[in-house]
Amino acid sequence: MEILKNNNSDFENLNQWKYKPKYTSVETEYGEINIHYIDEGSENTNTVLLLHGEPTWGYLYRNFIDPLVEKGLRVVVPDLPGFGKSDKLSKREGYTYEKFVKWMDVWLNEIDLKKITFFGQDWGGLIGLRLVVNNQDRFDNIVLSNTGLPTGDRPLGEAFESWKNYSQTVENFHIGGIVKGGTVTEMS
Repeated sequence: MEILKNNNSDFENLNQWKYKPKYTSVETEYGEINIHYIDEGSENTNTVLLLHGEPTWGYLYRNFIDPLVEKGLRVVVPDLPGFGKSDKLSKREGYTYEKFVKWMDVWLNEIDLKKITFFGQDWGGLIGLRLVVNNQDRFDNIVLSNTGLPTGDRPLGEAFESWKNYSQTVENFHIGGIVKGGTVTEMS
């Protein structure tokens, strides 16, 4: 499996995205992947960790970052592997829930966040809740949106299965249209 590096020039001149990129390397069975994140505000204060879902990336939180920093908080926003400015794998089968949890757990411990208020949306909630369980001493608060914690004892429902089928089989996955369909603010 090949690790695909980003051409960061694709992300230049994004509206409302002025943040300095940071990267942490995480060793995987495929080699080293770089996980992109932004880290704004003072390192000596409480941290808000914003973890996106699918099919978005950290840009989703562009309107959260400055107001939280202005309130005196540190704000950390990673891009999950395969999304945004983080490295991608060349084949879909390289991505599993367990691998995302493992990779992000290594990332979290590498950058050594503490006093965290976790906000997770969609897949970010599923992955982040496992991070909370694995690192309870690092987290103070949890806020969740559009997510859950599947127990495996019952099906996830028809809507989820329809979305999963669509996302895995559609020939051209038009992320912009999907995001726009769930957005009330005019997109630029």
